[in-house]
Amino acid sequence: MKKPPELRTFLFQDDGTIPNNRNLPVVLYPGALKGQADHTESLFNRHSWRNSWTNGVFPYHHYHSNAHEVLGVIRGSVTLQLGGEQGKQVELHAGDVVVLPAGTGHKRLGSSGDFQIVGAYPGGMDYNVRTGEAGERPQVLQEIDQVPLPDADPVFGESGPLLRLWKGLF
Repeated sequence: MKKPPELRTFLFQDDGTIPNNRNLPVVLYPGALKGQADHTESLFNRHSWRNSWTNGVFPYHHYHSNAHEVLGVIRGSVTLQLGGEQGKQVELHAGDVVVLPAGTGHKRLGSSGDFQIVGAYPGGMDYNVRTGEAGERPQVLQEIDQVPLPDADPVFGESGPLLRLWKGLF
């Protein structure tokens, strides 16, 4: 495996609808799997990020209160809105990987016709889909706080930068 890429991080605050994660930042690995995108799912699975799927991203704001999620673009490109309405627009291309801590809002704003993405969850956790509807709180805030840190970085395994970054915050 090549050396870890330069990372980009984003920390989003609760916007009243999307809780985001007050402790853990989103971590973007630009070009981490460039030229290797066809092996994204098997790489995630090898590092114990399982319960994987290949598809797209919902075109509405949503989040997972009970699991962290990794997304790896395997074809085409996508523009995501991260962190809810007041969050950040991020354009991803084949080979880019983004790790979303539990509670982080995400939405597909647009994509190329050939866009495909792989998603997976640490330890193969089951995930829910929350949209910020009335009545979700305070349960979702409690769920977000109870999601354990992963055992491995989805791209670089046990010695990857995700673990150093997230564990360094505690």
